[in-house]
Amino acid sequence: MADDRGVVAHRRPSALAAVAVGGAIGTLGRYGVGLWCPASPDSWPVGTFAVNIAGAFVLGLLLEALLRTGADTGRRYLLRLAAGTGMLGAFTTYSTFAVDVVSLVRDGSPVLAASYAAASVLLGLCAAGLGIAVGARIAGGRGCLR
Repeated sequence: MADDRGVVAHRRPSALAAVAVGGAIGTLGRYGVGLWCPASPDSWPVGTFAVNIAGAFVLGLLLEALLRTGADTGRRYLLRLAAGTGMLGAFTTYSTFAVDVVSLVRDGSPVLAASYAAASVLLGLCAAGLGIAVGARIAGGRGCLR
């Protein structure tokens, strides 16, 4: 998306800064969860599962609330980039999820891998839907982010 001067988003210093700051926060959060809940072989990857489900919920809530409070410009635009793209993009982890599934299969736990994969996808969709519902309820009729 270009601004009034034709500058695309990825070349705007404010957009880059928003994603970078959000990404740094999300990375620290993900690292903290990894320390608090380290992965262990042949077991459900609780840390990865938790961050992905929580991230799906928060992203649904954030995007719905922003959508209901006005156009994707100004503070809402920078908040979407910082919190959605940066923070939640760094906090959640599809790559670790994929590696966890492959590792479980490789280590002889295909049923655990399949249940983990299915639960992650299904509960992630449910969490996003719930986040959207909560975001709609919170932002409905209020312009607190305008």
